[in-house]
Amino acid sequence: MTLTLRPHQDRIVARMQTYKKGQIIVPTGGGKTLTMIVDTQRRLDSINNGTTTVVVAPRILLAEQLCSEFMEVIDPNNSDPYLHVMHVHSGETHYTSTTKADRINVFANCARNMGENCIIFTTYNSLHRVMEADIEVNAIYFDEAHNSVKKNFFPATEFFLENADRAYCYTATPKHSLAATKPGMNWSVYGQVLINVPAPELVEGGYILPPKVVVKQLPMIKGRKVVFADDCNNLLETIDDNNIKKTLICARTTKQIITLLSQSKFCLELAQRGYSWMTITSKTGAIIDGQKVNREQFFETLNAWGKDPEKKFVVLHHSILSEGINVSGLEAVVFMRNMDYIGISQSIGRVIRLGGSEKTFGLVCIPTYDKVGISTARKVQAVVDVVFNQGQPAISEIRR
Repeated sequence: MTLTLRPHQDRIVARMQTYKKGQIIVPTGGGKTLTMIVDTQRRLDSINNGTTTVVVAPRILLAEQLCSEFMEVIDPNNSDPYLHVMHVHSGETHYTSTTKADRINVFANCARNMGENCIIFTTYNSLHRVMEADIEVNAIYFDEAHNSVKKNFFPATEFFLENADRAYCYTATPKHSLAATKPGMNWSVYGQVLINVPAPELVEGGYILPPKVVVKQLPMIKGRKVVFADDCNNLLETIDDNNIKKTLICARTTKQIITLLSQSKFCLELAQRGYSWMTITSKTGAIIDGQKVNREQFFETLNAWGKDPEKKFVVLHHSILSEGINVSGLEAVVFMRNMDYIGISQSIGRVIRLGGSEKTFGLVCIPTYDKVGISTARKVQAVVDVVFNQGQPAISEIRR
């Protein structure tokens, strides 16, 4: 398959051809996955003997999504007898899957010994299993690499940054450390920043949309307890006032989602307006209009609804959808909770992807009716200023 790269993607791939390790900073929606795929494809086409490639994602869902995107280009007909795919995580997949180091070793080394290629898709949580397999890795791509600095994830990350032939860390939101004992992407093991693609360049080129921030001042609620009826009314008012068809709602807690759906008129009011609803959390699983579904059904429905210009829906989550997952058609994100710079930037990234001709911006709504809302509004404005006005990544810092 012949691929046409955008100018910034061409620059990324060119830097990867020049440097064997480093950081690639690309705003959410900038097409970073395609640069991984092109780099992999060119390497497989130019090397005759067997190679091992590892792709690391923060979540199982994203590992599966990355695999699908890779295979759509590299082996669209699933017909290449010399390409072998393995998943190393606890999720379900149509490919060979294991978390056992000895099986990973056999799989990768058998392919290599036959002069054939192997691609392993894994998560930061399971990367140590690949390390324990003691296999030679020719290239490794760390997606959403800011996750790699976590205490449990860093040892395996550091190992491959030092031992893989080529290693690239992708993120829109680098995480630096000011604490001597806690790792950050400003540590030398991550290598230099090979390229930083500014968001204004992508907006000007028509590759992503600018965000439009709307802070809605609502009657202030005194005290710490927020009544779920107020959540219901405030969300409905925000949706109505902005005429939003497809909305991502970032809830404060899973409990807030459950009470909103079960103990308020939110679902009834949505139905009367012609909206469907869906939610996904680690506690409740995936639910669509009150019916439990598996995750595959959830994301298939979410993307189908996103592509349907007439479909109106809201999707509620706490954190699962903030990072990495590609969702078609979302028009607006509503912040019901505060987040760090990474969470805010990643959530905004869900709604600035291109849509139909009528979509000219990604709407970012913050209903403010307590101190949390006020603090969230300030932080969101700060992120938008840094990323979309100044053209710098939203860097978060570990201070202690």
